[in-house]
Amino acid sequence: MKIDVSDTWPQDTGGAIAIQNRLRSQVITTDQFAAITTVAGIDAGFEQDGTITRAAVVVLQLPELTLLEQAIAYRPTTFPYVPSLLSFREMPTVLDALKQLTLEPDLILCDGAGIAHPRRLGIASHLGVLMDKPTIGVAKSRLLGTHGELPADKGAWVPLMDRGERIGAVLRSRTGTKPLFVSAGHRISLETAVDYVLQCTPKYRLPETTRLADRLASNRGPMPSVGTSATDGTEQMELF
Repeated sequence: MKIDVSDTWPQDTGGAIAIQNRLRSQVITTDQFAAITTVAGIDAGFEQDGTITRAAVVVLQLPELTLLEQAIAYRPTTFPYVPSLLSFREMPTVLDALKQLTLEPDLILCDGAGIAHPRRLGIASHLGVLMDKPTIGVAKSRLLGTHGELPADKGAWVPLMDRGERIGAVLRSRTGTKPLFVSAGHRISLETAVDYVLQCTPKYRLPETTRLADRLASNRGPMPSVGTSATDGTEQMELF
């Protein structure tokens, strides 16, 4: 997969914040894409006390969620851990993993925030703008914002609000489990983002994109064979 992105990254928080403030105006939160038939999941982890970043990407076919391709990349970690600047810590290695793909996914789900971010540029929005691709942020925990009571049934969601602005959705992806925090990344609306997250979440709390990318990035055993359903088999996975 060809990616034309500069390999120059800021080395300090001031430079990173300046980039976020510059790029945030380029984020598009309306549906601007053709048919979605393939979806990628991205996740990053760290090794050797955080000195090495490991990023994984999986590509699945929709609607079957068949695993089509997977890749993993490693790179020295060059940016400090700052909660609102995680994209600068993870993105260089994420791009390395994406470059290995022979398929170009129609939509990318990121393990992290889209516009549900203090400067409205979490990793999903950052990646989407850099690649000019539709992206969705799917976070396991809330970075900021407030919300009302969420019903317990799968598919229920309520708006995530910050300073009077709707920045995402608190989504019940599995009945009775903790919610996910979904936000538009780039070139997609919130309602459409929620719909695609649910399409990718037939069984577990996490979308198959996130679940399989996380498993690959965390070195938790072999991946399913390419060309098989991601939810087939007898593997026992964490539901919560």
